[in-house]
Amino acid sequence: MSFWPKSRKARRRLTILLAVAPVLALAVGLALYGLRDSISLFYTPAQAQEAHVEPGRKVQLGGLVQHGSVVKHPGGDVEFVVADQKATAKVTYHGDLPDLFREGQGIVAEGTFDERGVFVAKQVLAKHDERYMPRDVAKALKKQGEWRGDGAPAPAYGKPTT
Repeated sequence: MSFWPKSRKARRRLTILLAVAPVLALAVGLALYGLRDSISLFYTPAQAQEAHVEPGRKVQLGGLVQHGSVVKHPGGDVEFVVADQKATAKVTYHGDLPDLFREGQGIVAEGTFDERGVFVAKQVLAKHDERYMPRDVAKALKKQGEWRGDGAPAPAYGKPTT
């Protein structure tokens, strides 16, 4: 019994498949090899501890800035603690923090862990709260009578009728 099919058409298809498959595998392998440094995984402090992220690996760390943890040093260095419900992670950053950065606020920091387990951030992104609404949108909703912020009553059509 031979590996090659008896049909000439089937032999041609099998030959093409055997020629294309290694080229395609090589292309996928090279693409993944080239992208290995650009992949940045997102972790919360608890997930980072569980995963034992190796020092020097570029990751994103997200959580809430712990109250009373922000320490600003002369020269632009800042230390703070990012926490989730299970764990905390100490973060150091050199540079100007975003305007929305404050204690109790959610942040995402991009950087690496060092050998001591301290996260060295290259960039800090502050998250606005979920109630944020652009001023123009808020004005338009107020004008339409749909505004529900700042203690406004719920719309009448949302109440059950008796």
